[in-house]
Amino acid sequence: MFKGFLIELIKKFAVRHGEFTLASGRVSPYYINLKDAYTRPEVMREIILAMKEAVQGFSVDRVAGMELGAVPLAVALSMELGIPFVIIRKEKKDHGAGQRIEGEIGEGDFVLIVEDVATTGASIASAAEVIREAGGRCSKAIAVVDRLEGARENLEKINIELSSLLTIKDLGL
Repeated sequence: MFKGFLIELIKKFAVRHGEFTLASGRVSPYYINLKDAYTRPEVMREIILAMKEAVQGFSVDRVAGMELGAVPLAVALSMELGIPFVIIRKEKKDHGAGQRIEGEIGEGDFVLIVEDVATTGASIASAAEVIREAGGRCSKAIAVVDRLEGARENLEKINIELSSLLTIKDLGL
């Protein structure tokens, strides 16, 4: 992976300056909008190739992404790796099958969680809980960007190792 090229793409297409309220409730002077950035094929391609390289050597049965931001990453990485993906809903549906997982997780399947931006790790922790309740195993997650605001440490407490392609330091933030 050409880390420098990925940094330039993310800085150009995802980093926004201003006043933004994050999912954690904290106000930040910048926002990393990867959802907007990876609608561009060249950005998504670089992210997925970097993720594929980062997970080489891991035994993975499924890729999981929490709706909304991580779903395109889960789809693209699953296609690149040739394995199924699952979508984890933030909340159980109140209609239809009423489930939090779209797709199948087999008993004992190793599920890799993907995330666009990790801040506190709450979304990854929530996804891991759903995966484990469904009989899957998850001990690894990968984010495109780690904001370095405690996600790695919080996830270690629930036996999930977080890796990231980039951190805010790489982006000069």
